[in-house]
Amino acid sequence: MARIAGVTLPNQKRIVIAVQYIYGIGKTRASQILAKATVDEDTRVKDLTPDQENAIRLIVEKEFRVEGELRREVLGNVKRLKDIGAYRGVRHMRSLPVRGQRTRTNSRTRRGNVRKTAGSGRRALTKT
Repeated sequence: MARIAGVTLPNQKRIVIAVQYIYGIGKTRASQILAKATVDEDTRVKDLTPDQENAIRLIVEKEFRVEGELRREVLGNVKRLKDIGAYRGVRHMRSLPVRGQRTRTNSRTRRGNVRKTAGSGRRALTKT
């Protein structure tokens, strides 16, 4: 059971997929790390030798900002945008799409699935 940057990697997965479980490492970066550590991408996590595991761990921890440190940096960037009152910061504050997407339709995820039906504009007459 390999543990890198505070994340336990699943034993049955190929190492190139398992490394991507670490926040901040995607497909390209995973391949670069394994190439630098001279580990075959098709190797399963359970088949890694301790030397290979240590080589991957050293590369990830020394050369890349991952997990907690990266999350803190991203939160700091968003907080800075909010503090200076930038347009993107205001969009973050109001829980609206930040990158120019339309909001008349779509953006359900960001707005929390708010659905308002239009109706006719008149109230229904009540029977007396």
